[in-house]
Amino acid sequence: MFELTCPGRQCVKNDVLSGLTVALALVPEAVAFAFVAGVEPLVGLYGAFMMGLITALIGGRPGMISGATGAMAVVMVSLVTAYGVEYLFAAVILTGVIQIGAGLLRLGKFIRLVPYPVMLGFVNGLAIVIFLAQLGQFQTTDAAGQTVWLNGQQLGVMLALIALTMAIIQFLPRFTTAIPASLAAIGTVTLVAIGLDAVFDFGTRSVVDVLRDMAQDPQATIAGGLPEFRLPQIPWTWQTLEIILPYSLVLAGVGLIESLLTLNLIDELTETRGHGNRECVGQGVANSVNGLFGGMGGCAMIGQSLININSGGRGRLSGISAALFLLAFILFGSGLIERIPVAALVGVMFMVVLGTFEWATFRMIGKVPKSDILITVLVAAVTVISDLAIAVIVGVIVSALVFAWEHAKQMRAHSHIDENGWKVYELNGPLFFGSVHAFNRLFDPKNDPQDVVIDFYDSRVADHSGIEAIDSLAERYQRAGKRLHLKHLSEECKQLLDKAGDLVEVNRLEDPTYHVADDRLD
Repeated sequence: MFELTCPGRQCVKNDVLSGLTVALALVPEAVAFAFVAGVEPLVGLYGAFMMGLITALIGGRPGMISGATGAMAVVMVSLVTAYGVEYLFAAVILTGVIQIGAGLLRLGKFIRLVPYPVMLGFVNGLAIVIFLAQLGQFQTTDAAGQTVWLNGQQLGVMLALIALTMAIIQFLPRFTTAIPASLAAIGTVTLVAIGLDAVFDFGTRSVVDVLRDMAQDPQATIAGGLPEFRLPQIPWTWQTLEIILPYSLVLAGVGLIESLLTLNLIDELTETRGHGNRECVGQGVANSVNGLFGGMGGCAMIGQSLININSGGRGRLSGISAALFLLAFILFGSGLIERIPVAALVGVMFMVVLGTFEWATFRMIGKVPKSDILITVLVAAVTVISDLAIAVIVGVIVSALVFAWEHAKQMRAHSHIDENGWKVYELNGPLFFGSVHAFNRLFDPKNDPQDVVIDFYDSRVADHSGIEAIDSLAERYQRAGKRLHLKHLSEECKQLLDKAGDLVEVNRLEDPTYHVADDRLD
């Protein structure tokens, strides 16, 4: 059911004011992430507007804010560099289609398979990638058209303005929260930069300077109207699909992972429950619309969502208000945005890096298993070297292998001779591909008595490898001329056993009921 906001005038007021706060904070980040992606600021602003509006209307988590994000921007930049922004728009359309498919197939639930160490590595790698992306702002173009690093007075002024931006963001909230710290920092640093240029003619680089360098047009501007519908100007061929599909898959994976992780966080903070699959569809529709209207796309934003929740925005109206306020800034405040010094945006992004990086990772060393630390570092490294989606996949696979290795070591058995002279093995631990070797080492068919009982009361057969291990063991006892009795196996296990089928002792009152992962049951 669609609920714009909670009942009562106070809820409407909280959602609208929270939306205004979020919109003010969205402007600098949308511009900064546009630079990270290598596109014009207006593309980032359009992307933030359309992502925020559409996901607020049809997404699965009221109160969650979506927009242009660094996680997706760092994937986009290589596509833009190699093929141009039109291919980016096409890739974003396809990204949306993939995400819609994920939602319709109800794949949102699989976010629960991402272990905590992988999440730590994910956010740490993201922070490092965003930091490295800012280093390009310390470069400029000389008279010969060559890219060179800033030095001397230019470098000193930029570092000073970055430090001032970061200081304001860090310390202003201790005195007042009436205005977002990032907005206050950008406004203050912009005024300082204008004053310095007026008095000392430092030539501080601003947003419009970077834009004109990117566009190679001294008259370029970010002034814009409403987003206009237009198909990407690319050849619609299989070759184009081969170019954009890998990027779209990565963008879809990164976007869904970050969005669903953010959704889980907001669920915990508000003690309510969002709908992951609906959010997948909402993100997909928003990205497809972005590609058709000249936006860079995006996903859920952890920082902005927290600002919204902490400011009292809980309903869909908060996200809608944020998007509409942002559109008003695009239509009527573009001239002010162009005057923002690049140093202010770099300072904002450095604070995003510091806030994103999980510094608690260092305190965990020596307090958690070494495998968890290794997974966190591995995911962060793959994020920097490759991309976020591959890093998370690698992390989940390694975590699963570590889990299998640890549980494989739990396979053991207690044996005794019963009143009939039969040897009884009481198993403990899961029987699956990782524990098969340990399982086989527990038994001695040559020296065991004529009748042997294997009791699975405290064990579970998890997969086809476990079934095959039981069959192989039964064959070993048959070759030794001895009888093997199996107790407390599930009905599925009995159906799958071939060589041991006649040796299964049926105990209907005590046999457990559980499922085995095996294709032969389909």
